[in-house]
Amino acid sequence: MQPVTRALVPGTFDPPTLGHLDVILRAAALFDEVVVAVLDNTAKTPWFSAEERESLLRAALDGAAPGGLANVRVDRFTGLLVQFADAVEARVVVKGLRSGADFDYERSMAHMNRELAPRIETVFIPADPRFSHLSSSLVREVALFGGDVARAVPPPVLEPLKERAVEQKRGRHHPHP
Repeated sequence: MQPVTRALVPGTFDPPTLGHLDVILRAAALFDEVVVAVLDNTAKTPWFSAEERESLLRAALDGAAPGGLANVRVDRFTGLLVQFADAVEARVVVKGLRSGADFDYERSMAHMNRELAPRIETVFIPADPRFSHLSSSLVREVALFGGDVARAVPPPVLEPLKERAVEQKRGRHHPHP
């Protein structure tokens, strides 16, 4: 029996973008199982709680493939990625790269992860050129100032993002820790 290759696609996903979705779908075509790992990062101040980001990703994935993707699941984690990888028995970390700057940063992370857990491999997927300009922070900024982000996020993310942008602008929303 062949071993199952389980891969992690980690990120903050605040909010999930079409670039994130593209990397997840491409990883799902390459690996037996994919765990989309939503980082609950206490060092960041997200617009959406980890629970909300997890829910938005599930909705986006359901929208991308009617009935969902059988080999993809969404989970949350805190702490070191390699510890989470061990917990879910993943051997591969998949990272999307938009630019050379992303590569430099992600290469350093891959080396550190490899030092901490030599059994974990990192695979880089270059961004689809249609999405290479997208980042969650840029999407949040455009949404905050009322710009059209419909071509940047999956349809299930659009309305929650617009609502959160209005809350942010009015100062009514306090980010979730």
